[in-house]
Order: sequence, then structure tokens, then C-alpha cells
Amino acid sequence: MNFDFSVFLVILSVEMNFNKYPSHMQKRYFLSEDDIPRQWYNIQADIPVKPMPMLDPLTREPVTVDGLSRLFSVECSKQELNQSDRWIDIPDAVMEKYRYYRSTPLVRAYALEKAIGTRSHIYFKNESVSPIGSHKLNSALPQAYYCSVEGVTNVTTETGAGQWGAALAYAAKIFNLESAVYQVKISYEQKPYRRSIMQVFGAQVTPSPSMSTRAGKDILTRTPYHQGSLGTAISEAVELARMTHGCKYTLGSVMNHVTLHQTIIGLEAEKQMEMAGEYPDVVIGCFGGGSNFGGISFPFMRHNFTGERNTRFIAAEPAACPKLTQGKFEYDFGDEAGYTPLLPMFTLGHDFQPSNIHAGGLRYHGAGTIVSQLLKDGYMEAVDIEQLESFEAGCLFAKAEGIIPAPESCHAIAAAIRVAREYDAAGSSKTILFNLSGHGLIDMAAYDQFLAGNMK
Repeated sequence: MNFDFSVFLVILSVEMNFNKYPSHMQKRYFLSEDDIPRQWYNIQADIPVKPMPMLDPLTREPVTVDGLSRLFSVECSKQELNQSDRWIDIPDAVMEKYRYYRSTPLVRAYALEKAIGTRSHIYFKNESVSPIGSHKLNSALPQAYYCSVEGVTNVTTETGAGQWGAALAYAAKIFNLESAVYQVKISYEQKPYRRSIMQVFGAQVTPSPSMSTRAGKDILTRTPYHQGSLGTAISEAVELARMTHGCKYTLGSVMNHVTLHQTIIGLEAEKQMEMAGEYPDVVIGCFGGGSNFGGISFPFMRHNFTGERNTRFIAAEPAACPKLTQGKFEYDFGDEAGYTPLLPMFTLGHDFQPSNIHAGGLRYHGAGTIVSQLLKDGYMEAVDIEQLESFEAGCLFAKAEGIIPAPESCHAIAAAIRVAREYDAAGSSKTILFNLSGHGLIDMAAYDQFLAGNMK
């Protein structure tokens, strides 16, 4: 009789899983292809108090679709200002690409629960399984698609740690666009392999600030050894888009249309939590500009607006860049040079220079307008996490669940552990959901520094 070793491995895997968890418990939840959402959720239609309008940087008048579309694709500009349509159809061409990796798994973190000794149930949405290793592809694909159907030939953007830059470079190649990425200089140096990923997909990658734009030259003239920030990189990318024929700017966070595209995360998680027979009491996302926090939170938050639920929503930001916990709510530019529209947001100031923490995707001075309004009105909370605490949580999670998280995601894990312990101390238990927005397999230099005791 022939022995099929692959069948033996499958049987062994199933038996190990059944031995590890009680038979009535399941660890991972996936949706069938037919159950993957075909629309994004537009929270602007439901938010009780609409965000104040973005203002044109020259006229100080509310921006229009025509004004925004000089920089972004027309369709993204329409989505940015759409405050009436609750559901926005996902284009067929984008759905086709989503199906390569969606649905992403919802995972019950049994081992993490055991490691911290909590009575709460902890779940995470694993966005690290996307082709480029993070949630950023959810918006890169539609943005590149909209540009391509409008006849655009080139796209430009900024990136911090490189997850968004990698996603945009990949999406641009899929839709036959040329891409140029300005990567924050400190991350360009800290994370060379993310730079390599972008270059594999054909992107031109420049450390920012650079001497290739007027904005970059001005910044370096004022501060010759400037290590860069997302604000500086945005300025350079926006300038390039304005000066290049057939080029549009794309953005990985902050803007309303970006969080719109990311709501596929929370919409899937809603269905998967139902499969698990639970509903989250707490939803957590790490926070830089708002893309993954909004993506996991907004679909659940709509039920708070109607009074059906009373879920807590927590944004976990780095203590080195605490715009939500220590910033001011006011109009400010989204970039250092002042090229972007003025946004009503919690901000540390558009010329804020954050510390050189390894969570490069969270080193941004401001917050998106929707999240800022939600925080202002008390629909969500914010906590700041020190870098050492975040890496301690990331290492604990890796040992328990076998996934090395991105430094950005470590902040959400740390917040989830804090919350679980908070409820344990109060003698109660809750269901906690957080977004694992990306893996840290290209961030091992940061983990090396942490393990060696050399991290600040």
C-alpha cells in the first residue's frame, strides 16, 4: 500500500489542533468567497457630527472635488467628500485582486490569553497575510485602479516604515503605472529590505528629505541633518505630483477615502465574530494617521451610533508621537511644507519632528479628520505606548501565537494586554478584538536592538 505523507501531515495537524483546543472551540475563522463584502462602509453618512470641511491652503475656502482631483484621482476625491452614501461599491477589478488574499483570518488568541492569565477572550484580525504583509494593500489597489482608468500614467506617494510604499508599488505594477516613493530617511536607513521590496516592484525610492524637490531642499537648508518625517515625505511627493504631467498623488492613511477602503477589515470581522458566537466589547487598532484603526473600528462603531451596542474603541499611538493624547484640535497642514489642504484634526504641529522610533508608520504629526471628530465627541479613546512596552508585548505575542508583529502592530497588542489586565483587576472579563495590521519579518533589526537591551 502506498503511503501518502501529505495526508499524514494533514491528519496530524488536525489532531494537534483538536488536542490543543476543546472540540467545541475553533481558533481561526474565514469567510467564503461569496461572503467577502462587496461594498465599503462610509462612516461619514452616519457620524452624528460631521467633520468640519478641509480648507484650500490658498483661499481658505472648503475644498471641492475639482480642487482635490488636481492632486488625487477623481473617484477618490468624490469618496473623500461623500457624506451621504453609506455604502460604496467595490469595483470588480479591485474585488478580483482582493480575492487573492481576502478574507483574512480572524483568530482567537488562546495562547496569548493563557500567557497573560486573562479571563477575557482576545481575538485578532490578521492582516499580515496579504501579499505585501500588511493591511495597506486594501487601499493601494483601489487607488491605483482609479488612477489607471482615468488615464494616469504615474503615481507618487510617501511612506514611513515602507508598508504603504510596498503596497502602492505592487498595486501600481498590477495596473501598469509607474511609481515614485519618498521614504522617510530614518526608515530608509533602518529598514533597507522594505526599500528593496518597493524596488522589486519597479518603484523609484528616494530618502526624504531629499535634494530632488524644492520642499526637500528648503527643509535640508533649515535642518541639514533632518532624519525625515511623514510630513516631509508628503511634501515631496505632493510637489512631484503637481510638477509631473500624468501623475497623481496617492496616500496611505489620514484621508477619508483611505479609511473607507480599509473598512473591508471590520466588515469581514463582523461576520467572523458572528461565526465565533461573540461580539467585541473593545476594538483596538494602532494609530498613525488612522487607516487601520478606522478600518477595524468604523463598521462596528455604526452600531454605537444607533444605541444597539456600547463598544469601546481604543487607538494606540506611540508615546513619541502622541497627537491624540497630547495634540491640539485645530486646522493644520497634512505636510511640513504646507502644500496640502488644511485639515481639522488633532495635531502636534506640521513641523513636529518625532523621535526615531522603529514604528515608522506611526511617526505622523496629525490624525484624520473623521477620527479627530470622533475623539472630540467622545466616541473613542486614545492611549500612548512607550516603545519598550510595545516591543515587550510584541515578543510576548510572538512566543504565544507564533507571529512576529510589525512594530506598529505591537502598539495594538500592548493596548489589548493593558485592557485585559484592567478588566481582570476589576474582576470582570470582556471580548477584545484588535487589528494585527502587519508582520515584522522585515523589522528584525529593531527586534535585535530590543533583545540586546539597546533600545531607548
